[in-house]
Amino acid sequence: MSATADHAEERTNPAARLGFQPGQVVQEIGYDDDVDQELREAIEDAIGSELVDEDYDDVADAVVLWFRDEDGDLTDALVDATTYIEEGGAILLLTPKTGREGYVEPSDISEAATTAGLTASKSVSVGKDWTASRLATPKAAKSKK
Repeated sequence: MSATADHAEERTNPAARLGFQPGQVVQEIGYDDDVDQELREAIEDAIGSELVDEDYDDVADAVVLWFRDEDGDLTDALVDATTYIEEGGAILLLTPKTGREGYVEPSDISEAATTAGLTASKSVSVGKDWTASRLATPKAAKSKK
């Protein structure tokens, strides 16, 4: 495949655009009837396996967290999600778009991410009803001597 084709896929495939790689273990939290099935399938295609659910008992490379305003405290959900992933891993926070039921304010996402010790990137549209924010966990702390 040429570099041009790779770049075209990144623009059209949201899973590739979000950085999912073959062989990754991706845990899904917050699944419900309203999730974007096309995005889920695109992520599974990108990683080459099915998403693992909330009962997975090992560490994952990334977490997909579907979160709606009525789901409780976002900071708590993010802190819990960090316990499931490798150091330096990422959480893909998926929230309903503006005007959709369960919409979460960007300022709430930013505040919750900071409180949970995560670094947020800008939000991107990943479907008709969902917006994604890629939240990174800190790398292993370097010792200061």
